Amino acid sequence: MMAAASAPRDVTSYGIGLAAPLALFFLAFFVAPLVQLFILSLHNDAAGAIWGIGQYVHFLTDPFSLSVLGSTLLLGAEVTALCLVLGFPIAWLYHRVGSRTQTLIILIVLLPLLTSVVVRTFAWIVILGRQGIINSTLLSIGAIDTPIRLLYTQFGVVVALAQVQMPLMTLPLITVLGRIDMNLEDASCSLGAGSWRTFWKVVLPLSLPGVIAGCTLTYAAAITAFITQSLVGGGQMLFMPMYLYQQASTLQNWPFAGAISIIFLFAVLAVVTVFGMLGRLSRGYGEA
Repeated sequence: MMAAASAPRDVTSYGIGLAAPLALFFLAFFVAPLVQLFILSLHNDAAGAIWGIGQYVHFLTDPFSLSVLGSTLLLGAEVTALCLVLGFPIAWLYHRVGSRTQTLIILIVLLPLLTSVVVRTFAWIVILGRQGIINSTLLSIGAIDTPIRLLYTQFGVVVALAQVQMPLMTLPLITVLGRIDMNLEDASCSLGAGSWRTFWKVVLPLSLPGVIAGCTLTYAAAITAFITQSLVGGGQMLFMPMYLYQQASTLQNWPFAGAISIIFLFAVLAVVTVFGMLGRLSRGYGEA
């Protein structure tokens, strides 16, 4: 009797009503606005009097709109690649140092999350400006004669976004690298493989689930980072969040803004789906 009383309860025995509050919250504040946005996008005129798919046709046949979408997706790829290149060594180093240094690394990784993204973005404006730290240092050592343009460039946006989104890449990598048995690396080295061959044949394949998870989070956050894109990119660079804001707030063309939102949403979902497929393949490869 005591054994039967202490047996864990089947999770399926709980009433589905316990999930009702969360389901209602999700329906009210995510699904309902999304449906309203989709209905709004099915109007051919800004006044919302004529129904049709003219806004979608306009976007998909407009070279300027397609170039904005392409530049936004490319920006996400560049930021993700930079975060992966910088984040992987940090995560690898975390598991090869003492506990005090590990605490310091975690503090450095988490510190950006404890600071407002607006503050971090304005800090990058100061750093990348004509009188900023980089230009002042290069001028003082004689590397350049005049300040180089770093702010309001693609390079500046990518660097600022990489710093802002770096924790989203580093934390999954730290988690997945911690699950790799260190004896596998020792066995690879004892069989004659060098450090780089051990990394490519052992460490990297086993860490692919963390790489895919970090890339998914970083990519989705980078292409929707409205504040950093707008402030560091300035008016010379236009990405989808700012394009959407201009159509909705400045031009008051809500149907076209709704169509931009839906197309952008499906573009992001397509990329995330590709990352998900790669993640499932990487788990099978790692288990093999």
